[in-house]
Amino acid sequence: MIHPLWIEQIFGYGFNVPPNVEVRRSARRRRTVSAYRDGDKTVVMVPSRLSKAEEEQWVATILARLAERERRRRPSDEALLERARDLSRRYLADCPDPASVRWVANQRTRWGSCTPDDGTIRLSTRLRGMPGWVVDYVIVHELAHLLVPGHGPEFWKLVARYPKSERARGYLEGIAAAAHLPAEDADLDEADHEVAG
Repeated sequence: MIHPLWIEQIFGYGFNVPPNVEVRRSARRRRTVSAYRDGDKTVVMVPSRLSKAEEEQWVATILARLAERERRRRPSDEALLERARDLSRRYLADCPDPASVRWVANQRTRWGSCTPDDGTIRLSTRLRGMPGWVVDYVIVHELAHLLVPGHGPEFWKLVARYPKSERARGYLEGIAAAAHLPAEDADLDEADHEVAG
C-alpha cells in the first residue's frame, strides 16, 4: 500500500520513489502508464520514450490515483459514519443518526449488525474492497434497524428505498455462494441483530 505521506512528499518536496515501487520501462508501450500490485510491491509501467522528468511526473500521478482509489474502497470508520449519515438523510428521512459505524473483523457469518438501543452499526471487514453501492446497501440495511428492529414487511419497505437494494442483495448472495457459506449464515436477514430486551 502506498502511504499518503509519500504522495505528499512526491508532490510537495520533489520525487522519491518509495522502496516498494518498481518502475518498468517498455519499448512496446507507446501512450499509456499503468500500475498493478505484486504482493507488497507496486509495479508502474511506463513508455521507454519518456524523459526522466516525465517518468517521475507519471509515477507520482499514478501512485496518487492508486492511493485515492484505495482510500475510497477502504473508508475509515469516520468516513463510514459520514456515509451512513448521508444515506440516512437521502433514503430514511425519519432515521436517527447512528452513534457510530465501524469495521469489525469478528463477523464471519454476517455482513453487518446493529444495536438499536445505542445506535451502533458494525460492518464486516469482508465488505472492504467491495463496490461502494454494496457497502451502502449494508449500511442502509443496518440503518433501517434503527427504526425497525426485525425483518418484517415494514423493515423491507425501508430498505427498498435504496435504489440498488435488490442488485446488492444479489451480489452478496453470489459472494456467499462462491464462498460456500450456508444461505442462512450469509444472509442479511438474520434475526439475531443485537436488540436489548
